[in-house]
Amino acid sequence: MTDVVDKATRSRMMSGIKGKNTKPEILIRKHLYKKNFRYRLHSQEIPGKPDIVFNKYKAVIFIHGCFWHGHNCHLFKWPNTRPEFWKQKIEYNQLNDQKVLYELKKKNFRICIVWECSLKGANKDIPGILNKIENWLLGEVDFLEIM
Repeated sequence: MTDVVDKATRSRMMSGIKGKNTKPEILIRKHLYKKNFRYRLHSQEIPGKPDIVFNKYKAVIFIHGCFWHGHNCHLFKWPNTRPEFWKQKIEYNQLNDQKVLYELKKKNFRICIVWECSLKGANKDIPGILNKIENWLLGEVDFLEIM
C-alpha cells in the first residue's frame, strides 16, 4: 500500500514526534513535583536514559509510547507502509528495552514503566495511577508496570 502523503510531508510529520517532554511525562512529573519528589530528567549516566530518575530512592520511571515500544494494546497498530522496516525498528526497540531493564536490575535500581495507553482515554483513573506511582516510590517494590 502506498503512503497517502508525499515523502517530504511524511518526513516532516515523523520529525515532529517528540521523544522527551511528552504530555504523559509532564503529567507525571508535575504531580510528583507537587508531592515534593525531586528528580532528574533523562540522565545519560544511567542505562536507557530514563525519563525520570529519583536518586534518593534509587528508582527510575520510563514512560513508554505504545507504538514505539510495540505494546500489545489498542493504541498499537502495525503500519501498512514499509512493514519490514517498522517490524525491525520496533523489535530492536523491544530488545533494547530488555537490555536496559537487565542493566538497571544489575545496578539495583527500582523500575517503573508507565505505558501511554494507561493515561489516554476518557475512562482512565489518572489520579489513581499517579497515586500508585507515588506509593511505589515510597515503598520497596522493585518493579511496577502500569498498563
